[in-house]
Amino acid sequence: MSVNATLIGQLVMVLWLPFTIFITWSSYKLGSKKTSSTKLATAIGFLLAFFPPLALIYIAVLVMIKDNLPLKPVS
Repeated sequence: MSVNATLIGQLVMVLWLPFTIFITWSSYKLGSKKTSSTKLATAIGFLLAFFPPLALIYIAVLVMIKDNLPLKPVS
């Protein structure tokens, strides 16, 4: 069976776009709860989406970080 290189390229592009959207969205959601800089967490997630193993490690690290609780006013 012969596999066309164009088919492989199209398959990679079809799978890469949803993966990038998922990693970026996950980085935003987790970054808003677990870090003080949501934009930086989202940007790092987007850049790491180009390297799938690193992106998955980054998401796992964000999941393990304790929640960033807002400061309570002193009364």
